[in-house]
Amino acid sequence: MDEQKIKEQSRVGGAGSKVDPPRETRRRGEILETAILQAAWDELSDVGYTHLTIEGVAVRARTNKAVVYRRWGNKAKLVVATLQRYLPKPPRDVPDTGNLRNDMLILLRGIAQPLQTVGAETIQGLMAEYLSKDLIASIPQIMHPGTESKSTIAMKTILKQAELRGEVHLENLNPRIISLPIDLLRYEILITHEPISDRTIHEIVDDIFLPIVQV
Repeated sequence: MDEQKIKEQSRVGGAGSKVDPPRETRRRGEILETAILQAAWDELSDVGYTHLTIEGVAVRARTNKAVVYRRWGNKAKLVVATLQRYLPKPPRDVPDTGNLRNDMLILLRGIAQPLQTVGAETIQGLMAEYLSKDLIASIPQIMHPGTESKSTIAMKTILKQAELRGEVHLENLNPRIISLPIDLLRYEILITHEPISDRTIHEIVDDIFLPIVQV
């Protein structure tokens, strides 16, 4: 077999030839975004917020850092998007235990629990690098866009249930009082840069909120 035939056989994958592996399909849109956010979540879990880098996320996602920066301008914005994607969502059902205190404790714990998953290091890093109105407005509901309004709706529902039981009079409660527990959670994170403890939740409910709203 002459040299020309050997070359032709090699090109069509003949015996003894080496066929190049198929190239990976170029990822775009949602597929690429999911790969990057998954990589960021894995990096956050493995190395923590302090040591997480855009470069490290890009390598894990098998892309380049310019692609990541085009979507999220810095590490903090990438981490916020990652938390919104992967943190557990607050419970959808509004508590109805037959007792205002228990309902409030369940609601606030449901909001605070994802922040326990985030951990103090990540919260502190985000507060230091991304301290803006947008971030503050999203605390402690950073895990899911729109959760703040849902929390307000849950608060109103809980108080309406309590009114039917004779525990409160809604006509005496202005919007600031209704939003007070959620606002205090946000303030606690802003000041301490730490996840919310169960003791703090009890203090908000037992020492501040209930004495104001209960008949």
